[in-house]
Amino acid sequence: MRLLEFFFDFSSPWTYMAYVQVEALARDTGAELAWRPFYVAAVFRGINHSVAAMRAQPVPAKLAYYKLDMSRWADRLGIRIGRPPVYGNGSKPLNSARALRGAFHAIDHGRISEYAGAVFRAYWEDLEDVSEPAVLAACARKAGLDAAAFAADIDALESRTRLEQNTEEFISRGGFGTPTFFVDRTSMFFGNDRLDFIREALDGTSVDKGR
Repeated sequence: MRLLEFFFDFSSPWTYMAYVQVEALARDTGAELAWRPFYVAAVFRGINHSVAAMRAQPVPAKLAYYKLDMSRWADRLGIRIGRPPVYGNGSKPLNSARALRGAFHAIDHGRISEYAGAVFRAYWEDLEDVSEPAVLAACARKAGLDAAAFAADIDALESRTRLEQNTEEFISRGGFGTPTFFVDRTSMFFGNDRLDFIREALDGTSVDKGR
Protein backbone atom coordinates (compact mmCIF):
# COMPACT_ATOMS: atom_id res chain seq x y z
CA MET A 1 0.00 0.00 0.00
CA ARG A 2 1.27 3.47 -0.89
CA LEU A 3 1.80 5.92 1.95
CA LEU A 4 0.47 9.49 1.86
CA GLU A 5 1.69 11.67 4.73
CA PHE A 6 -0.27 14.84 5.42
CA PHE A 7 1.76 17.39 7.39
CA PHE A 8 -0.64 20.05 8.65
CA ASP A 9 -1.13 23.02 10.94
CA PHE A 10 -4.57 24.47 11.63
CA SER A 11 -3.34 28.06 11.20
CA SER A 12 -3.38 27.89 7.39
CA PRO A 13 -6.54 28.39 5.28
CA TRP A 14 -4.90 26.47 2.45
CA THR A 15 -4.50 23.53 4.81
CA TYR A 16 -8.22 23.59 5.56
CA MET A 17 -8.75 23.36 1.80
CA ALA A 18 -6.40 20.40 1.62
CA TYR A 19 -8.15 18.73 4.56
CA VAL A 20 -11.52 18.63 2.81
CA GLN A 21 -9.93 16.81 -0.15
CA VAL A 22 -7.20 14.57 1.17
CA GLU A 23 -9.28 11.70 2.57
CA ALA A 24 -11.13 11.20 -0.72
CA LEU A 25 -7.80 11.26 -2.53
CA ALA A 26 -6.41 8.55 -0.25
CA ARG A 27 -9.54 6.42 -0.69
CA ASP A 28 -9.55 6.80 -4.47
CA THR A 29 -5.92 5.77 -4.78
CA GLY A 30 -5.94 3.09 -2.07
CA ALA A 31 -3.24 4.91 -0.13
CA GLU A 32 -2.67 4.81 3.60
CA LEU A 33 -3.20 8.32 4.98
CA ALA A 34 -0.88 9.33 7.81
CA TRP A 35 -1.87 12.48 9.71
CA ARG A 36 1.25 14.43 10.77
CA PRO A 37 0.59 17.50 12.94
CA PHE A 38 3.51 19.93 13.10
CA TYR A 39 4.03 23.47 14.38
CA VAL A 40 4.49 25.72 11.37
CA ALA A 41 5.33 28.79 13.49
CA ALA A 42 8.51 27.03 14.61
CA VAL A 43 9.35 26.33 10.97
CA PHE A 44 8.88 29.99 10.09
CA ARG A 45 11.08 31.05 12.98
CA GLY A 46 13.73 28.48 12.19
CA ILE A 47 14.13 28.32 8.42
CA ASN A 48 11.37 30.17 6.52
CA HIS A 49 11.85 33.83 7.38
CA SER A 50 10.11 35.01 4.21
CA VAL A 51 6.69 34.71 5.84
CA ALA A 52 7.49 37.22 8.57
CA ALA A 53 9.00 39.57 5.99
CA MET A 54 5.90 39.33 3.80
CA ARG A 55 3.60 40.08 6.75
CA ALA A 56 5.74 43.03 7.82
CA GLN A 57 5.78 44.57 4.34
CA PRO A 58 2.88 43.17 2.31
CA VAL A 59 2.63 43.89 -1.40
CA PRO A 60 -0.89 45.36 -1.84
CA ALA A 61 -1.50 43.86 -5.29
CA LYS A 62 -0.30 40.44 -4.17
CA LEU A 63 -2.41 40.59 -1.00
CA ALA A 64 -5.52 41.51 -3.02
CA TYR A 65 -4.97 38.57 -5.35
CA TYR A 66 -4.26 36.26 -2.39
CA LYS A 67 -7.70 37.09 -0.98
CA LEU A 68 -9.39 36.60 -4.34
CA ASP A 69 -7.69 33.26 -4.90
CA MET A 70 -8.67 32.11 -1.42
CA SER A 71 -12.29 33.04 -2.09
CA ARG A 72 -12.32 31.13 -5.37
CA TRP A 73 -10.92 28.00 -3.73
CA ALA A 74 -13.35 28.19 -0.83
CA ASP A 75 -16.30 28.52 -3.21
CA ARG A 76 -15.13 25.55 -5.25
CA LEU A 77 -14.75 23.37 -2.16
CA GLY A 78 -17.98 24.47 -0.48
CA ILE A 79 -16.39 25.88 2.64
CA ARG A 80 -16.16 29.31 4.24
CA ILE A 81 -12.87 31.06 4.94
CA GLY A 82 -13.24 34.07 7.19
CA ARG A 83 -10.69 36.40 8.73
CA PRO A 84 -10.10 35.20 12.31
CA PRO A 85 -9.22 38.09 14.65
CA VAL A 86 -6.51 35.87 16.11
CA TYR A 87 -4.35 35.33 13.04
CA GLY A 88 -0.96 36.01 11.49
CA ASN A 89 0.17 39.51 12.20
CA GLY A 90 -3.07 40.51 13.93
CA SER A 91 -3.33 42.03 17.37
CA LYS A 92 -3.00 38.53 18.85
CA PRO A 93 -1.31 35.92 16.63
CA LEU A 94 -2.71 32.42 16.85
CA ASN A 95 -0.76 29.87 18.86
CA SER A 96 -1.90 26.59 17.31
CA ALA A 97 0.33 24.36 19.45
CA ARG A 98 -2.40 23.22 21.87
CA ALA A 99 -4.77 22.36 19.03
CA LEU A 100 -2.00 20.40 17.34
CA ARG A 101 -1.13 18.52 20.53
CA GLY A 102 -4.82 17.66 20.77
CA ALA A 103 -4.55 16.13 17.31
CA PHE A 104 -2.32 13.39 18.72
CA HIS A 105 -5.04 12.44 21.19
CA ALA A 106 -7.53 12.31 18.32
CA ILE A 107 -5.15 10.17 16.24
CA ASP A 108 -4.65 7.75 19.10
CA HIS A 109 -8.42 7.40 19.53
CA GLY A 110 -9.26 7.07 15.83
CA ARG A 111 -11.07 10.42 15.60
CA ILE A 112 -8.55 12.62 13.83
CA SER A 113 -10.71 13.39 10.80
CA GLU A 114 -13.61 14.48 13.00
CA TYR A 115 -11.37 16.49 15.31
CA ALA A 116 -9.46 18.21 12.52
CA GLY A 117 -12.72 19.16 10.83
CA ALA A 118 -14.10 20.59 14.07
CA VAL A 119 -10.96 22.69 14.66
CA PHE A 120 -10.74 23.96 11.10
CA ARG A 121 -14.41 24.97 11.13
CA ALA A 122 -14.15 26.59 14.56
CA TYR A 123 -11.22 28.70 13.44
CA TRP A 124 -11.85 29.52 9.80
CA GLU A 125 -15.65 29.54 9.70
CA ASP A 126 -16.70 30.47 13.24
CA LEU A 127 -13.62 32.70 13.76
CA GLU A 128 -12.92 31.33 17.24
CA ASP A 129 -9.57 31.30 19.02
CA VAL A 130 -8.60 27.62 18.90
CA SER A 131 -5.85 28.14 21.44
CA GLU A 132 -8.52 28.59 24.12
CA PRO A 133 -9.21 25.49 26.26
CA ALA A 134 -12.99 25.91 26.11
CA VAL A 135 -12.98 26.12 22.31
CA LEU A 136 -10.79 23.04 21.99
CA ALA A 137 -12.92 21.13 24.50
CA ALA A 138 -15.97 21.86 22.34
CA CYS A 139 -14.09 20.62 19.27
CA ALA A 140 -13.14 17.43 21.13
CA ARG A 141 -16.74 16.79 22.11
CA LYS A 142 -17.92 17.36 18.54
CA ALA A 143 -15.35 14.78 17.43
CA GLY A 144 -16.71 12.23 19.91
CA LEU A 145 -13.76 12.49 22.32
CA ASP A 146 -13.82 12.61 26.09
CA ALA A 147 -13.08 16.25 26.92
CA ALA A 148 -11.37 15.54 30.25
CA ALA A 149 -8.99 12.94 28.83
CA PHE A 150 -8.38 15.17 25.84
CA ALA A 151 -7.44 18.14 28.04
CA ALA A 152 -5.06 16.01 30.09
CA ASP A 153 -3.30 14.72 26.98
CA ILE A 154 -2.85 18.20 25.51
CA ASP A 155 -0.70 19.27 28.43
CA ALA A 156 1.18 15.99 28.80
CA LEU A 157 4.92 15.93 28.13
CA GLU A 158 4.46 13.12 25.61
CA SER A 159 2.21 15.29 23.41
CA ARG A 160 4.65 18.20 23.57
CA THR A 161 7.50 15.89 22.63
CA ARG A 162 5.59 14.35 19.73
CA LEU A 163 4.83 17.78 18.28
CA GLU A 164 8.47 18.84 18.59
CA GLN A 165 9.66 15.61 16.98
CA ASN A 166 7.22 15.91 14.07
CA THR A 167 8.29 19.50 13.49
CA GLU A 168 11.99 18.65 13.59
CA GLU A 169 11.45 15.71 11.24
CA PHE A 170 9.47 17.92 8.87
CA ILE A 171 12.30 20.44 8.64
CA SER A 172 14.90 17.69 8.19
CA ARG A 173 12.93 16.33 5.23
CA GLY A 174 12.87 19.67 3.44
CA GLY A 175 9.51 21.01 4.54
CA PHE A 176 8.92 24.74 4.84
CA GLY A 177 5.17 25.33 5.10
CA THR A 178 1.66 23.88 5.40
CA PRO A 179 0.07 21.87 3.87
CA THR A 180 2.84 19.53 2.79
CA PHE A 181 2.50 15.96 1.57
CA PHE A 182 4.96 13.13 1.09
CA VAL A 183 4.30 10.08 -1.07
CA ASP A 184 6.13 6.99 0.17
CA ARG A 185 8.30 9.28 2.32
CA THR A 186 10.24 10.53 -0.70
CA SER A 187 8.30 12.78 -3.09
CA MET A 188 7.28 16.07 -1.46
CA PHE A 189 4.36 18.22 -2.57
CA PHE A 190 3.48 21.63 -1.10
CA GLY A 191 0.08 23.29 -1.27
CA ASN A 192 -3.58 22.40 -1.58
CA ASP A 193 -3.30 22.91 -5.35
CA ARG A 194 -0.86 20.03 -5.82
CA LEU A 195 -3.34 17.19 -5.25
CA ASP A 196 -3.46 16.27 -8.94
CA PHE A 197 0.30 15.68 -8.85
CA ILE A 198 -0.12 13.61 -5.70
CA ARG A 199 -2.82 11.51 -7.35
CA GLU A 200 -0.51 10.81 -10.29
CA ALA A 201 2.30 9.85 -7.92
CA LEU A 202 0.01 7.47 -6.05
CA ASP A 203 -1.57 5.81 -9.07
CA GLY A 204 1.77 5.36 -10.85
CA THR A 205 1.20 7.67 -13.80
CA SER A 206 3.69 10.32 -12.67
CA VAL A 207 7.29 10.44 -13.84
CA ASP A 208 8.24 12.43 -10.72
CA LYS A 209 11.10 10.77 -8.90
CA GLY A 210 11.09 13.12 -5.94
CA ARG A 211 13.71 15.41 -7.43
